[in-house]
Amino acid sequence: MTMNSIYATRRAQLAQAIGPHGIAIIPTAPEQQRNRDSDFPYRADSYFYYLTGFTEPKAWLVLTGDGSSTLFCQPKDVEREIWDGYRLGPDAAPAALGVNAAFSSAELDAKLPALLDGRDAVWYAFAVHKALETRVDGWLSSLRARVRYGSLTPQTQRDLCGVLDEMRLVKDPSEQATMRRAGQISAAAHIRAMKTSAKMLRAGKEVREYHLEAELLHEFRVNGSQFPAYGSIVAAGANACVLHYRADKGLVRDGELVLIDAACELDGYASDITRTFPANGRFTGPQRMLYELVLASQQAAIVATKAGARFTDPHDAAVQVLAQGMLDVGLLDKNKVGSLQDVIEKRAYFPFYMHRTGHWIGMDVHDCGDYTEPSELGQVSTRQDALTGELIKDRPARILRPGMALTIEPGIYVRPGAGVPEQFHHIGIRIEDDAIVTTTGCELLTRDVPVSVADIEALMRA
Repeated sequence: MTMNSIYATRRAQLAQAIGPHGIAIIPTAPEQQRNRDSDFPYRADSYFYYLTGFTEPKAWLVLTGDGSSTLFCQPKDVEREIWDGYRLGPDAAPAALGVNAAFSSAELDAKLPALLDGRDAVWYAFAVHKALETRVDGWLSSLRARVRYGSLTPQTQRDLCGVLDEMRLVKDPSEQATMRRAGQISAAAHIRAMKTSAKMLRAGKEVREYHLEAELLHEFRVNGSQFPAYGSIVAAGANACVLHYRADKGLVRDGELVLIDAACELDGYASDITRTFPANGRFTGPQRMLYELVLASQQAAIVATKAGARFTDPHDAAVQVLAQGMLDVGLLDKNKVGSLQDVIEKRAYFPFYMHRTGHWIGMDVHDCGDYTEPSELGQVSTRQDALTGELIKDRPARILRPGMALTIEPGIYVRPGAGVPEQFHHIGIRIEDDAIVTTTGCELLTRDVPVSVADIEALMRA
């Protein structure tokens, strides 16, 4: 199947979802200015790219419920192409992209009212594109002004996010192949950073977080990745206890751990890997103790990731292992917090593990898709949070199905505090892999980078 046919199939699926008299309007992302005369690197909107494969800015897709697709894009302009690069242009777009018709973006306002005429509902992504609602209002107003001439104005506006999110939640074979390759590139980057850390320290060189980030970025780009999937986290020593720490100039010290949460985006699809390793290639006793606890919790979560399970099952499995481990190593005092069940019910583990064990991944690193089961939305229970006292509404978690993709990323973060054993102070550990749910369990896309203590130490000795 060609890529054009994949996009056409998605457009046909969306057309069926919005109904024969519906119309969907999908703009791509705007360009973003970084500073004077300089823009951020451009990336197309994920919804738009998912339906077109088109990466130029200033473009719109209009899709009607009968399956007709119209693209609005930048016109050919020899002078601007000298400065900004090649443009496909409306004349070439139908053959190149498989759409039914294409026009210049400058014609959008003139042509939209006619395309909306006679449709019963207009669909667009709510609260995603700034001022889109205002533009839709303007097109509808223009159409309404012609009711005496027989024009029919859509009576309903519908949120397109729900429909497209459900489509994107299950990855087709082409998407899985791209994510697999992205995971391989990102794994190679982690290996490069691990080796560089040990090699530079052995040579007596100063190592800083940005040195390791540079190795990551080199490996991403040299293998064809267009962007990092997110801002790289390279956190040395105590910095690893800051969840969203960004690579900076911190010293990478012999005897400390380094936490790297970094991965590439390839052809519009993200990967997401975290590894924690000793800067010099050798775990100390306390580091190893906590590392193997986190690894055991990740393995429990991996086993729980399978078709028919709930999205929350991997998190619950990881928490079970982490909470017991915290009691065993003395991070939690059982005389104060009680039994394992007490620790879980009261969330006594929260000071050392304060995030969920995973999220959807795909075109966006935190990908779209509901985390509750659509068929069970009416089943609501209320509980009081053990830590905050806040009343929380619980709905049944999403049932995992083959083709869904998610991360599995437990961790432990130990800051100094009353009763916290000193040997664990400033140790932050997270282990993260990307998984695709299969009929028999899950496929890990990112295990080309070592994860066990023995394999990490062997790699960094090499």
